[in-house]
Amino acid sequence: MNYIKDTNKKRVTVEVLKIMKQQKQKICCLTAYDALFARIFEEAGIDLILVGDSLANVFQGKETTLSVTLDEIIYHTKAVKKGANNTFIVADMPFMTYQITPDKAVKNAGKLLKETDCNAVKLEGCTTKIIQAIEYMNETGIPVMGHLGLTPQSINKFGNYKTRGIEKNEAKKIIDDAYKLEKAGVFAIVLEKIPSSLAKEISENISIPTIGIGAGNCCDGQILVCSDMLGLNIDFAPRFVRRYSELYDTVKNAVNNYSNDVRDTKFPNENESY
Repeated sequence: MNYIKDTNKKRVTVEVLKIMKQQKQKICCLTAYDALFARIFEEAGIDLILVGDSLANVFQGKETTLSVTLDEIIYHTKAVKKGANNTFIVADMPFMTYQITPDKAVKNAGKLLKETDCNAVKLEGCTTKIIQAIEYMNETGIPVMGHLGLTPQSINKFGNYKTRGIEKNEAKKIIDDAYKLEKAGVFAIVLEKIPSSLAKEISENISIPTIGIGAGNCCDGQILVCSDMLGLNIDFAPRFVRRYSELYDTVKNAVNNYSNDVRDTKFPNENESY
């Protein structure tokens, strides 16, 4: 069955994502933070939308994602859901909403699902407590997406955003963690900024989909931050981002034209007046 670029495509679910991996159909994912872009992405056939804590960078202009709150994620996820009701929507769990205890993690994840009607949550890392939280969420009926490699919520631990898994010991740990996450019950794993060979090895040896960002083309799907791939963020240009448009310049030129027309009394004209 062809799920991609099909106007009558089957609604994406956890099971559909697994089937797409089995049938070697790439999973197309983007981040979104509002109803307008979510609607566009759904109409364009995106399979999965992530409401990422990257909203701290995209919307709030902050350097890290650490300050994002659960209520902020809920607010943006509600908006995205309004614009893309038929797309599989995953909401990031913010820093310190799932790391403390499994009980607290399940409570916060449940709040996210109940108040936004999203389809799943995503969390970073693979500590003992996180594994316990994932297992508890699965028991409760909450689908969970994992995230390995570069984990932005751990920026203060790593001290930088360099590629992870280059060293042999760290690469082995990422592989081991992928198996642990799979066993704990995650339905997919985001692999961020790791060598393509490492992502290939993981993707070929686990049964659940891998979603790459800066991890080569052997992952089962790809995700980018929407403002990066649309060329709205001109200050961030890592090698793994391909700009499919240059909307920063497009929007700037449109605003310049508008302001010039207002100042020159060319807008509004008679046809635009009542």
